[in-house]
Amino acid sequence: MQVLLDTHVFLWWVEGDRALPARARAALANHESECLVSLASAWELAIKVGLGKLKLALPVKRYVVEHVAANGFRLLDIRMAHVGRVESLDPHHGDPFDRLLIAQALEEDLPVVTADPVFRRYGVKRIW
Repeated sequence: MQVLLDTHVFLWWVEGDRALPARARAALANHESECLVSLASAWELAIKVGLGKLKLALPVKRYVVEHVAANGFRLLDIRMAHVGRVESLDPHHGDPFDRLLIAQALEEDLPVVTADPVFRRYGVKRIW
C-alpha cells in the first residue's frame, strides 16, 4: 500500500516526535507500505526555513533527500494533473501546500498520513 505523508508527519517521523500517534507510526513502519513525500512538502519546508519559522539540522535539499533515502521513502513529483486538480477543489482548506497534497492524494488514489481532519472533507482517506 502506498501512503502520502503530510509535511508535519515527515518531520515528526524524522525527528522522533512523540506527537505522532501509534496508528500513524505503524503505517510508516509497515514494510509493506511505500511512503511518499511530496515535493510540495520539500517546497513548504524550504519556505518555512527561509522565513525563519523552522530550523533544520541540514539545508532543506539535503535534509529531505537524505531522510527520504534513509527511511526508504520515495519522493512524489508534482505533475500537471495534480496542479489541475487543485483548481477544482472546494475551498474547505486554505493552505496551498495542503491543497496540493489533497490534489495529489485524489489523483493518485492515496491515503494521507496527517493530523489534519479537513482532508476527509475532500474524500481523502486519512490515517491518524
